[in-house]
Amino acid sequence: MQLEKFNNRNVLVIGGAGYIGSVLVGKLMQAGAKVRVLDHLIYDNGYSLQHYFDEPNFSFINDDFCDGKVLNSALDGMTDVVLLASLVGDPICKRYPELAVKVNRDATHHLIDSMAEKGTERFTFASTCSNYGIHEGDALATETSDLNPQSIYAETKIAVETYILENAAKLPYSPTILRFATAYGFSPRMRFDLTVSHFASELAVGGSLDVYDPDTWRPYCHVRDLSKAIMTVLAEDKANVSGEVFNVGDTGQQFTKRMIVDEALKHIGEREVSYVSGDTDPRNYRVSFDKVAKQIDFTCDYSVERYVPSLINAVQNGVFTPSRSGNRYGNYEIPESIAKVAAG
Repeated sequence: MQLEKFNNRNVLVIGGAGYIGSVLVGKLMQAGAKVRVLDHLIYDNGYSLQHYFDEPNFSFINDDFCDGKVLNSALDGMTDVVLLASLVGDPICKRYPELAVKVNRDATHHLIDSMAEKGTERFTFASTCSNYGIHEGDALATETSDLNPQSIYAETKIAVETYILENAAKLPYSPTILRFATAYGFSPRMRFDLTVSHFASELAVGGSLDVYDPDTWRPYCHVRDLSKAIMTVLAEDKANVSGEVFNVGDTGQQFTKRMIVDEALKHIGEREVSYVSGDTDPRNYRVSFDKVAKQIDFTCDYSVERYVPSLINAVQNGVFTPSRSGNRYGNYEIPESIAKVAAG
């Protein structure tokens, strides 16, 4: 990645206070970019960016990108836009389906149209490998494999992907779709509601763990590697990324839930783990990451095997106190006022 390409770049990160965004923002500024974050802070997560507020290349807008006037102002002067904001994951989308459609699909369609009038040069859309849903057979899912969504979350992401690809040829900017593997890793906006961190932290404090459908597969990717992928796309020649879809992850970093538990137990010892079949989430897929490696020379630097013992150490030493109440360590609840607006 040629970091000098970020000099004189003005990057709008929508959802920049989130799990991935709060990592990406720092990396962009270190590379020389000026960064503006637009984030509604619906999880009360502004603390994740507090250490950037005295940086001269950082600015922040606490507002809703679903609001056309807010979005129009935020886009002023931006050369690049990264969209991370959405209701992420099936549980939160299932709980607030109207808001999921409004944010993940409708507001994103409006953003895609709005950038055409603002002089934007590049747009990176964070999608998900969950779009593959259930991928049968031994062959790994590629960017051209059939999509098989199993949730509202994946359905909204596919709707946006379709809109981008149908309009890519006539858009005056370069759009790129990144299908992220399931995220893990340390972040200023830490989350313990995602598989790797959830399992490892529960076992680290001696809690019992129920694991549903333990032999279903997922690919995993560290938040720093996901941020690196976004920056690689922003620095790449447009001809290599415009209108393209890339799976983002590492072929060697794909595990069943049982394998994640076993990795944690290596560093803890025996714990009470119950394996349960018949969960309501039937997703089961393994993914090929050959395209992103070959076309834009992207590789991952981090691994689950390296992360798990580090997280266990942090939790056991009181750095984190994971809890299932409140939103500090997860995307659990939306403020009632916001949910009512969407439903109305």
